[in-house]
Amino acid sequence: MNTRQLGKDGPMLTEIGLGTWAIGGPWTWGWGPQDDADSIATIRRALDLGINWIDTAPVYGLGHAEEIVARAIEGHRHEVFIATKCGLVWDERRRVDRNNRPESIRKECEASLRRLNTDYIDLYQIHWPDPNTPVEDSWAEMVRLQEEGKVRYIGVSNFDVPLLEKCEAIHHVNSLQPPYSMVHRVKYPEVEKEILPWCREHGVGVVAYSPLQNGLLTGKWNRQRLDNLPRDDWRRRSEFFTDP
Repeated sequence: MNTRQLGKDGPMLTEIGLGTWAIGGPWTWGWGPQDDADSIATIRRALDLGINWIDTAPVYGLGHAEEIVARAIEGHRHEVFIATKCGLVWDERRRVDRNNRPESIRKECEASLRRLNTDYIDLYQIHWPDPNTPVEDSWAEMVRLQEEGKVRYIGVSNFDVPLLEKCEAIHHVNSLQPPYSMVHRVKYPEVEKEILPWCREHGVGVVAYSPLQNGLLTGKWNRQRLDNLPRDDWRRRSEFFTDP
């Protein structure tokens, strides 16, 4: 398995990692019911094949995906680089909203540490921008968590260049997760034209998410398979899975 460095001063990671969005099970942006045993087996198989990092988030299944990751890597925590996120929170009615206030970020970090059954997070990322919170306040809290040793590296996801610049002015951004695939790059060219060049110039590692466009580019899709998706699979609402 080929490896490369994450940004200018990050760890050596395999070029392919394992994302866990799908294994969270039902929620607003879920992929329908999942078999936890299959999910655990998939994670362990990925590690057996040489993949050395897993990306997850609290909001995937409203905490469930992180718990599955913890179960899958039990006894092997220090062999796996774990990336998780903050900024998408939910209430008692399972309604999801953005919240990047410093106190919320810290609360989420502590909850993720418990669910992942670990005393540190390798890469902690702000999941989405929050228009109601100054990004400088959010990023300063991420830096504090890093200084306290709760997280090793800090990054962001779904940020544009102006937001990246505000963060970089405070502390180096170790990584960015942008959506990027062969179809996404056509519909949203700013990733290639603006974001990737900026990251290259500033030594920010890029971790593309949904490179196979949520399964669309696997070569296994047809109308029948789409029609047979669970009713609560978010891809039924996706612009990439609907007729033009």
